Amino acid sequence: MDKSPMAKIAALEPFECGKDAARYFGFEHRNLNHGSFGASPTPVRSVQRYYQDLGERRPDAFIRYEYPQQLDVSRVAIAKYLNAPVETCVFVSNATIGINTVLRNIRFNPNDVIIYFATIYGACEKTVSYIVETTPAEAYKIQYTYPCSDADLCNAFEAAVKQLRSKGRNPRIAIFDTIVSLPGVRMPFERLTALCKKHAVLSCIDGAHGVGHVPLDLSKLDPDFFISNCHKWLNVPRGCAVFYVPLRNQATMRSTLPTSHGFVPLPEHGGGINNPLPPTGKSEYVTNFEFVGTLDDSPYLCIPAALEWRSKVRWNGMVGEEAIMGYCSRLARRAGAILSGILKTEVMENREGTLGNCNFSNVRLPLSSNALTAGDAAQIASIGQWIAKTLVQDYKTFIAIIYYDQSWWMRLSAQVYLGEEDFQWAGRVLAEVCSRVENGEWRQDRLASKL
Repeated sequence: MDKSPMAKIAALEPFECGKDAARYFGFEHRNLNHGSFGASPTPVRSVQRYYQDLGERRPDAFIRYEYPQQLDVSRVAIAKYLNAPVETCVFVSNATIGINTVLRNIRFNPNDVIIYFATIYGACEKTVSYIVETTPAEAYKIQYTYPCSDADLCNAFEAAVKQLRSKGRNPRIAIFDTIVSLPGVRMPFERLTALCKKHAVLSCIDGAHGVGHVPLDLSKLDPDFFISNCHKWLNVPRGCAVFYVPLRNQATMRSTLPTSHGFVPLPEHGGGINNPLPPTGKSEYVTNFEFVGTLDDSPYLCIPAALEWRSKVRWNGMVGEEAIMGYCSRLARRAGAILSGILKTEVMENREGTLGNCNFSNVRLPLSSNALTAGDAAQIASIGQWIAKTLVQDYKTFIAIIYYDQSWWMRLSAQVYLGEEDFQWAGRVLAEVCSRVENGEWRQDRLASKL
């Protein structure tokens, strides 16, 4: 056992953020878009392959008996990390599945309303649309444009609740982010959770960019539902997300997606159906999510390995999580300053200075009105696709680009394997790419696609 991949991680010497950390990833391009898909260091991926190999060598023994035990080890580790009771934490493969699990399990009544915010993740907004199509639920979108203040968002939420109730509607649940995906900004999720509690609205936090990104204490925060990808900022292999449901709400989450062996039908609908897997002695909630069909759930077992690897990170006299979050937060701010300086534009920020309290920064691209026509959706899409493909093919990198509020913005992701020199390089690349857009190169691509 001394030669196990986990033991090798434990034996690693401490290492510094930047180039020292980068040697654990083995990228073939400059990875400036960590926020979209995350990245797992090679020692942690070795742990994943160790469990995959166990499953291949002895499928029944591993899947039926060993896997549930190792899964519990991961549940204990993530629960400790989040300061949450272990019986509230299970895993799903990504945050979108978690949001779907919540919304598809709630029994909506006429006049129930799902409140959500204008910058909701696109797949989650489509989930809301589906729920509205197939249940009595209604939806209410809170409209705003960044950079707005945290106070403005919180006031808009309270105004929405008041307005809905004055019209006889029941604001049943509110969906909001820890950190918005595009643009990449921090939401006042702590204040919004407290406001949900104050106004008797269920809080559903899409923490896709939460775990490993910003400090989280779920016992203190006490949301009704919380989902967060571990494969983005916690360096766990894809796909793995923690799904937190406090005891008071677990009876509501009756089915996984898809419904599997752990589901317990009501007595009048076949309550005698047995689970063919070994009995666990765990709660119905935990048992339900322990096995959801035959999938490669090995990423779930890598939580302890990722946390052990992260404990080796050093920066500025700090260690582990404090070092990682401190380094990435500072680097994100520096990246914004570097890029906005090179491009002679600005960083997206509100008057409180809170949008950038995360590992993202958003910088406006210097594209003139000649390079785009406001409201021309097809042209906007063509430019966006051209920039994305050009960054990948010509520059061996990728940076998330968004057309927002009549301007083009880039979202920069800071991570332990990057340094300021990476963003200096990115500034030069984007200056060149913007010049190529202004010269109309994207039009040639658009024309070729029509031939």
